[in-house]
Amino acid sequence: MISEYALVSAGETSLTTPEQVGGKGWRLGQLRRYGLPVPDFFVIPAAWSRQRNDGVAPALLQQLQDELAARGWQQTALAVRSSAVGEDAANASFAGIYRSCLNVTGASALVHAVADVWSSLDTPTAAAYRQRLQIQGEPVMAVVVMPLLAAQASGIGFTCDPISGRDDRIVVHAHWGLGETLVGGEAAGDEYVFAEDSTDTWRLIESRSGSKAAMSVPAPGGGTQRLAVPAERAAARVLENVRAELLAALLRDAALACDFVEPFYDLEWVWDGGQFWLTQARPVTRRPHYTYPSLRQQPAIWTRGNTCEVVPEPLQAMDWNFSRRGCNDLLEQGWKLAGYPLLPGVQRAGLFDGRLYLEASIMQWEAWDGIGLPPERINALMGGHQPVIATALPTWRQRLARGANTLRYLRHAPAMGRRGDAEVAEALAVARELRNAPLPESNADITALLHRLLRPAREFVGMFFLQGSGGSSLSLLLDTLERAFPGESAAIGSALLAGGEPSVTAQQGYALLELARLSKSVAPGKSWLDDPCFAGAFAAFLDQYGHRGHYETYLRSPRWHEQPERLLEQLPALAEVDAQAMRTRQQAAAAAAWERIRRELPFWYRPLLRAQVKAANRDSNRREAARSAIVSLLSAGRRLWLLIGERLVGEKALDRPGDIFHLMPGEVERYALGSLPLAGLRARVADRGALFDRWQATEPREWLALVPHGQTAQVPQAMEARSVRPGDGRVFRGVATGTGVVRGRVRRLRHPSEGLALQPGEILVAPSTDPGWTPLFLKAGGLVVETGGYLSHGAIVAREFGLPAVVNLPGILAILEDGDEVEVNGLQGTVSRLSCCRDATSNSLDERGLVDLDQLNQ
Repeated sequence: MISEYALVSAGETSLTTPEQVGGKGWRLGQLRRYGLPVPDFFVIPAAWSRQRNDGVAPALLQQLQDELAARGWQQTALAVRSSAVGEDAANASFAGIYRSCLNVTGASALVHAVADVWSSLDTPTAAAYRQRLQIQGEPVMAVVVMPLLAAQASGIGFTCDPISGRDDRIVVHAHWGLGETLVGGEAAGDEYVFAEDSTDTWRLIESRSGSKAAMSVPAPGGGTQRLAVPAERAAARVLENVRAELLAALLRDAALACDFVEPFYDLEWVWDGGQFWLTQARPVTRRPHYTYPSLRQQPAIWTRGNTCEVVPEPLQAMDWNFSRRGCNDLLEQGWKLAGYPLLPGVQRAGLFDGRLYLEASIMQWEAWDGIGLPPERINALMGGHQPVIATALPTWRQRLARGANTLRYLRHAPAMGRRGDAEVAEALAVARELRNAPLPESNADITALLHRLLRPAREFVGMFFLQGSGGSSLSLLLDTLERAFPGESAAIGSALLAGGEPSVTAQQGYALLELARLSKSVAPGKSWLDDPCFAGAFAAFLDQYGHRGHYETYLRSPRWHEQPERLLEQLPALAEVDAQAMRTRQQAAAAAAWERIRRELPFWYRPLLRAQVKAANRDSNRREAARSAIVSLLSAGRRLWLLIGERLVGEKALDRPGDIFHLMPGEVERYALGSLPLAGLRARVADRGALFDRWQATEPREWLALVPHGQTAQVPQAMEARSVRPGDGRVFRGVATGTGVVRGRVRRLRHPSEGLALQPGEILVAPSTDPGWTPLFLKAGGLVVETGGYLSHGAIVAREFGLPAVVNLPGILAILEDGDEVEVNGLQGTVSRLSCCRDATSNSLDERGLVDLDQLNQ
């Protein structure tokens, strides 16, 4: 433990807190620890500033003299900078409030500079700033002391657009000499704007030259002076393109190192003629929320109603790197096809407590403004109980525009669908080619291999269209059914889709049933894998489906070809499944739905509905095929990254190969190129591993509404209401996504690896489902899921198997117990408890007997 009055070296700041060394000193130490180019420095702890009215204490003077002598800095020009407690924080930057002294030489001058910096704590401007932000307590200040860099140029960089809040931009301001004239507003300098391209590289897209008449330079006797900039230099750009892009990459790396979730920082930099240095970093304060104009006075509604099905647990840094852009790629393609004017650079994905959320308010607005789809319908498709945005009645011009968008989509969708089919096949071929490729020796060849793998993920817009827009035809089918059968569209739609052309996920399930049947023909006492017939069939299964696995969207998740025992252990129970009874159930559900249509609707409805059912079945299958192709690329990528991780373990850069998933791809590349030191790489992994552990210990919220800084958005009444599902303590209502009605005993599973506990015919109750759960669907008599919507994986596959299913029941795992007798009504979307293993009054019920599922989920 470092004494509160001992000088703190740059390397020791990680052993302190911002309360000891101030915001600036602590952040500079963090940057240096992460391998960023920060000059060496030491910090005078904040505790000394409490004695500032008496000047610099003799004990501190002695420490400063000894420190300068030990470092050989007695004749070195120094920068003496404020580092107040609370300075450079996310909500209080104190920019321009506190003093810094430049070009300070010798112990005597240093003492005077420290006193001068301390005195800025007590200025009327500082007091007013603290009062405005309601900062309480005694103001104290640490002081950072570092060599003054020989600045040929310097400036400020923002790793987002500080005006709009757009996060796919970097904005840099640059000027000749020291940064005082730029920071103080005496010169505008040059401005450079960078955009992120498809290879995660930041490219210069715009530059503007500003006034550069005067610059700040060190004065001969100490301090600084203003000099006129020579005309030819004032007319020249401070940074050439290549150097500017190198700076942008450095700024982005620094921001990601500090916070890979919200890498939005204001950084000060210096160019000394040989390299760039970082001299300050603070979060961008009050970053505007970048959204559509019609949403700016409404809260940003974030939900995991859809994402928690496939990624229920926290994401690691590399997962987030792909999801941050991948979610937008998936969700934008349909709107682009329709010609809808998307807001450039809008971000629909976010991490909260490490979990992946989507901004429902943006998705609801795009659907409403683009084609007139009500926000409530988007919620039903995606799942969750998040509120809806406020909308106004459309004008006739808006109605015409929405109709035109719909017609454009319908005209172009078939061609894009065919393109997507081809790209799905190509993606599977690329993944198949690379899944056994050896890791090259040279870093350049490794980079080329990774870019070959990433190309489909960046360029296959047709594949992303299939995955992200697969609900359009299903939505049209539901709209038609809702007009004909109000309130019953979900149930009838599920029945019509039962038993149609199977998706790749359903085919995988049927293939697994065939393996189970083959396993019964193997002689008793003989290993299945020693039987040529079974072994050949199992090898063929893994060749086609081995890239899949439990929660396969995470790069950290093993695949079936890595853990084939996960499949083999399911076969005995699957061998008891009556496949013919399942198919009969599917056919009966579809036949009953068509019989009702024939009985109750005019004859001309039938060809329309048949066409819509065919389209919905095709698009749902395409959605599953695109997901399988994307997962195959992730599987091949997982293998390559683990091979790289093994190499880094050999270099002592990592402790375990899987630790590589705590890094961004760009960080691995910077390490390989020698611009990120080994110690910096290890520090990032260690801190993110600790953060990941903290995330895993948190209980995620289903949705949240955020009001942007500086705005007075009105919270809709729906947001203030509690999410109560109707019931009497026995009946719980969710979203009907499967067919028929079934009764059985509850089996709660929190992960598909627990699947051996599920007995044939039991009601599977799960927190979420992805394709790793599919083998269990074959055994289950019915399905109940806390998450999901009509387009979720569990809903699609349940419809295919004709499985009675209800989804979107958050908290149901806490209500039901193993062995409870329940009825799952896939037609009405209800789960009824018929008998239970404990007193039902122990549930979280209000005085009316209504289950408050939000309370259970907190």
